[in-house]
Amino acid sequence: MAKRQDQGLARGLTNYGDRDFSLYLRRSFAKAMGYSLDTLSKPIVGIADSSSGYNNCHRNFPELIEAVKRGVLATGGLPMTFPTVSLAEPMLHPTSMMFRNLMSIDTEEMIRAQPMDAVVLVGGCDKTVPAQIMGATSAGRPAIQLLGGPMISAQHEGERLGACTDCRRFWARYRAGELGDDEIEGVESRLATTAGTCPVMGTASTMACIAEALGIALPGTAAIPAVHADRLRAAEETGRRAVELATQGVTPDQIVTEKSIENALRVLLAIGGSTNGIIHLAAIAGRIGVEVSLERLNEISDETPVLVNLKPAGEHYMEDFYAAGGLGAVLRELRDMLHLETMTVAGETLGARLARDPGYVDSEIIRPTADPIDPVGGLVALFGSLAPDGAILKRAAADEALFEAEGRAVVFSSPADLAERIDDPDLDVAPEDFLVLQNAGPKSGYGMPECGYLPIPGKLARAGVKDMVRISDARMSGTAFGTIVLHVTPEAADGGPLGLVRSGDAIRLSVKNRRIDLDVAEGELERRRAEATPIAAEPRGYAKLYQDHVLQADQGCDFDFLRSV
Repeated sequence: MAKRQDQGLARGLTNYGDRDFSLYLRRSFAKAMGYSLDTLSKPIVGIADSSSGYNNCHRNFPELIEAVKRGVLATGGLPMTFPTVSLAEPMLHPTSMMFRNLMSIDTEEMIRAQPMDAVVLVGGCDKTVPAQIMGATSAGRPAIQLLGGPMISAQHEGERLGACTDCRRFWARYRAGELGDDEIEGVESRLATTAGTCPVMGTASTMACIAEALGIALPGTAAIPAVHADRLRAAEETGRRAVELATQGVTPDQIVTEKSIENALRVLLAIGGSTNGIIHLAAIAGRIGVEVSLERLNEISDETPVLVNLKPAGEHYMEDFYAAGGLGAVLRELRDMLHLETMTVAGETLGARLARDPGYVDSEIIRPTADPIDPVGGLVALFGSLAPDGAILKRAAADEALFEAEGRAVVFSSPADLAERIDDPDLDVAPEDFLVLQNAGPKSGYGMPECGYLPIPGKLARAGVKDMVRISDARMSGTAFGTIVLHVTPEAADGGPLGLVRSGDAIRLSVKNRRIDLDVAEGELERRRAEATPIAAEPRGYAKLYQDHVLQADQGCDFDFLRSV
């Protein structure tokens, strides 16, 4: 009989009341897959596979996983692949965000339930990476993130295209009547032409950079294109390092800490990253009992410049970012603002990493702090009578001319109402009005979709209007742009003031003062509150679990029972 150990195949044995029998039975069934006893005695590295026939971003995962296996085998481990929930952003109804927590539960429980000494988390598309980090952090097993990588941009009539900033730009032109059906179909066929995530600084690229900044992905791996050979070499090295993490017993709580989260928050601001990054960082932080303060966000934002010239806030694409020096170049520019003592899965501190020769840096794409894209961070939190617990504005992708404004509210009561009326030629709306969307938050029944990027009303778009102030409790894609106030908290469906706004009300926005206020008398608000109709309760299944337990945006929209207390 093999020596009894609480590792490898002997970890977390099925309980039959006889431990030796449990191990004997497990070995027997494992041998049915052709494994030798010697192989079964090695440290086991689980490989969480989030690929799916629905997920175009992850179609390079079979080759990536083979490279991970090479690294594991070369370092004396046994790789074991297992499937998890896969979140393909455009394929899920009502929204992928609703299923992020489900994937985190799946990831956590499968890591804990199955025998593995470490796990490689293979993910890429938007909500996948935060779900994996959340689950692995809670599971407490040695873990390392492998990103799938961004796709390569394509060409259309002499112009570079990349999903999905360019898809929104061309769709806006189509809505304005500037493009015909044949032209928009041609663009549609060239927006996404390779494996990988969106090639702009959208949510997927933002979360890849956050994973590297947190230290849970290997240095230099956030920006490697999905189809680049370096991505396969990174996968092999990730497999090697996973075996070493298993041997050393390095768990995510030693990597993901309050200080590494603040590093990641600063990176989020410096790269002009997605507003979704705030929600996901708050959820990850909540798993270790740390709060991401929106007041602290503003402090960091005011002292952290935007350095990365990528769409939607700039001009370039992720493949350019990788060639320009990648996240390492950004971290070196921010060095004096970072907690350099934080550890990484590479087995070194952030400071030790940044002490090495940085190599080539293209300062057109990754600016020095002395010559930034913008002297302040890409995101800002707003507070006020309309958002008592906060809201988020991506100022790096907004029109500064609208930062200090007062407008008349044009209210849509739900995403369905928005879709029905936004292009109505009789809609009472002017360019200086504020578009307001209610009941699109976490508890709304819509699952907080990325509909905060309200389209410009059709008749205004055709008249040449490109931007308006838009306000909602929804999210928006990291690939979107515009003067858009998001994540208004508390949400309308949870009794927040946003649900009391009526068309014609005056709203004041002041980015300078970090304010978003509703100019309506308290007595009138109380009258409206008394007349409000509660959102219908979800009757069953995961939708009911979500509505009953999801927290607000300032706490990451995690489930209340999953946060560390």
